[in-house]
Amino acid sequence: MQDDGNLVQYPVNTPDSASYSYYSTGTYGAGNNVTLNLDDDGLLYLLNSTKSLRNLTQGGNRRERTIIYMLKIDADGILRIYSNSLNQQNSSVIWSSTNDRCNPKGLCGLNGFCTNIDDQAKCLCLPGFDFVMPGNWSAGCERNFTAETCRLKESTSKYYAMRTVENTGWEDSTYVVLAGTTKEDCEQACLQDCNCEAALFKDRECRKQRLPLRYGRRDLGNSNLVLVKVGTNFIPNEGVLYQMIEETKGKKLRIDILIAGITLAVFALLVLGISGFLIHRNHVWTYRKIQESRSVQLCEDVAPRAFSYAELEQATSGFKEALGRGAFGTVFKGILAEDQKVIAVKRLDKELVEGETEFQTEIKIIGRTHHRNLVHLLGYCLEGSRRLLVYEYMTNGSLADILFTTEKQPTWEERCGITRDIARGLLYLHDECDTQIIHCDIKPQNILMDDQYCAKISDFGMAKLLKKDQTRTYTGIRGTRGYVAPEWHRKLPVTVKADVYSFGVLLLELICRRKCVDMSLDENESILEYWVYDCFAAGELDKLVGDEEVDRRQFERMVKISIWCIQDEPSLRPSMKKVLLMLEGTVEIPVPPSPTSFLSAI
Repeated sequence: MQDDGNLVQYPVNTPDSASYSYYSTGTYGAGNNVTLNLDDDGLLYLLNSTKSLRNLTQGGNRRERTIIYMLKIDADGILRIYSNSLNQQNSSVIWSSTNDRCNPKGLCGLNGFCTNIDDQAKCLCLPGFDFVMPGNWSAGCERNFTAETCRLKESTSKYYAMRTVENTGWEDSTYVVLAGTTKEDCEQACLQDCNCEAALFKDRECRKQRLPLRYGRRDLGNSNLVLVKVGTNFIPNEGVLYQMIEETKGKKLRIDILIAGITLAVFALLVLGISGFLIHRNHVWTYRKIQESRSVQLCEDVAPRAFSYAELEQATSGFKEALGRGAFGTVFKGILAEDQKVIAVKRLDKELVEGETEFQTEIKIIGRTHHRNLVHLLGYCLEGSRRLLVYEYMTNGSLADILFTTEKQPTWEERCGITRDIARGLLYLHDECDTQIIHCDIKPQNILMDDQYCAKISDFGMAKLLKKDQTRTYTGIRGTRGYVAPEWHRKLPVTVKADVYSFGVLLLELICRRKCVDMSLDENESILEYWVYDCFAAGELDKLVGDEEVDRRQFERMVKISIWCIQDEPSLRPSMKKVLLMLEGTVEIPVPPSPTSFLSAI
């Protein structure tokens, strides 16, 4: 209710101006003491201190004790009056602010537009976009391709194409207007402008836009076109981008390089006789060194190195110093003889690995995974039934070593950073590897900390190295008690959402600084995930961190994220991409349901 007596509906986070309203009573100028009233006969009217201004429902119904009228703003943003009959136990809509389901602005979220199909609103995404949360239209749409070529000092038309959506209206957030253009000219202007992500074209006028686009709806009476820039298959990867940038710089410096090259060539002719012998001798010496070291330095960054069992036995002093034992084998500390590099050697249990060919194939795949939040696989050993993996050595041990030790516990900010590190590593395994990898055993013991306390996921290749038939039996459940997703026990297909569940449990441990199962505590607190949801539902989140000072807003976000991740129903859990967006605060987090509510409903 505005100060001028006009009752108006606006979408959130917009100015209170006419261009953003989607319903108004049109009573502006009536003063600042106007109220909205629902009478017991179903009449909805505006009233000021002297008289009734307007009957919004234009009519009325007979007063009956058996009928209750309810005024409600529904989830689709439309204001409705319902008639509820107590005798017949039914209700019906007797008035609504609009019959056009697409009138409420923002119904479809960012980069989505609303269209009426059989008098029902349906949200669609722009070309090149997918729903952020399938089934939740209000969450909007996001790009299904990566846009990186804005760093190039050239036209982007090689890497993008323009797609057209007809008869749609949008919020106008124009930053450049081009008058007297054709549709083709408008498309080219946007393609050649790195900052242009879409354009609105109507009446020979091209209005360049940046994302996101808001308040889209399709109206057949609207001749407006929206031209959207989408990626093609030719967008270069990071290495190609770097090369192209360097080539662009090289063109600009071509004259200087030419002058410098001529000067160096003249100088080289003067010393050619003396340097020839030295270069030849150095070449022969370098070749011999490579032969002696079996090209270790050249191959180290290309693929995992093959070690002999004798080399690793010597490096570990006969497997003397054990760093720990996990579900798949024992880890030993070692030092390579040739460069004194400290390594960690995992000796796998014999019965857990595939045959020779399969083992080598998977090692090569895992060896090509490079990410700052994954422990680097340096090499392997395959001799008879012996299977060993060689990793970089992590100086600060595992997350469990610091999280569950009172003297070493990280601060709240450090724990938030660790959370983001783990999320980025899992996102890489799930979505960015050449072949998708499901970890199957995310827990603090498998998160290692380097000398800068950057968290790195270890054992991420174990799921690919283990025997395939282990996933088909109850005894073959992979993972650790407390972290295993419910679908393992229900014999359902296991996807990356199993890792999301384990991540959610790990996130609860990071928030509360305790183990997920602790039978030494009170019965109500022994199972961490149950205790956390009980505190969340009761509005008693302070119990989770005690006297520790935390960023309240960030703390509440992380609790809600963890509850979404540990939902029993896998489809309700967000993807790791969505989790990372929520952790970084770029998307809103809905209120999570009870983790077991879906199964209870079934």
